[in-house]
Amino acid sequence: MKMLRWSGRVSRTDKIRNDYIRGSFKVAMVHEKLRENRLRWYGHVMRRDDDHMTKKVMNIEEGKKGRGRPPITWLQTLKNDLKSTNISERTTHNRTMWRKITRRADPN
Repeated sequence: MKMLRWSGRVSRTDKIRNDYIRGSFKVAMVHEKLRENRLRWYGHVMRRDDDHMTKKVMNIEEGKKGRGRPPITWLQTLKNDLKSTNISERTTHNRTMWRKITRRADPN
């Protein structure tokens, strides 16, 4: 955000909201781009052969868990992304459909 403010010659003292600046430069929010990249990588991995190393690693069971709140794993974050975008895991094998669903263009 700091770079956008700098390139737009807007300072914090001008009291212009970040949403307005992001809209004027037509840039998507960071968490949306991160979600898009995670889903792209997941689709890539799921289209691999079943005996490929990355798919084997995804199916490894975790060991004994300690006390307290369990850490959020990449796979758990990915499942939350799939749930929030209403995408099923079966659509990963259809590459054109997967691209159409997961790729979000920057705002116009």
